[in-house]
Amino acid sequence: MAALLGVFLPRLRGLLQRCWGRLERGLFPGFTGGQSPPWGPALAVQAPAFLPEPISDSRENDEAPSLFDSILWMAAPKKRRTIEVNRCRRRNVNKLIKVKRNIDICPECGNLKQKHVLCGYCYAKVKAETRLIRIEIGKKEGGPFNAPTVETVVLYDGEKPTEKDEGKRIIERARKRPSWFVQN
Repeated sequence: MAALLGVFLPRLRGLLQRCWGRLERGLFPGFTGGQSPPWGPALAVQAPAFLPEPISDSRENDEAPSLFDSILWMAAPKKRRTIEVNRCRRRNVNKLIKVKRNIDICPECGNLKQKHVLCGYCYAKVKAETRLIRIEIGKKEGGPFNAPTVETVVLYDGEKPTEKDEGKRIIERARKRPSWFVQN
């Protein structure tokens, strides 16, 4: 073990001395007489992966490289936009909310709605009635996989099946037919 350390320690010592010398030459170039690398403050700039280097340098050799030599200059406005120009751009007629001219009153409930569009309030009532009809269908069938392959007819109070309804599945509701639910 001691013989192994006797061979290994001088090599490790030489490696550490060489690394320390490189570090001193890199960090303190004025003391050792070496040339200073072109290091400067770090600046993050969005630019291509490589920047072309100038072929000939017109500066004197003793002048340090400038921080601005490696920056890719981006486009910048020459003058400040005035508040009038900003307001004209922001309040442009094309960006404003358009006034709707197709608003109508729902004949069923009296709420406002767009023409040729179902009223939102009436749609909620239709959705609730449809859910109740589906519950009745589920009770009658006993499950989703027992559905017959025939058409379904919904009958309300006071309605009788016609001869067209022969052979169809009939669901009876114990209430008056809503005005918006038309009978076929």
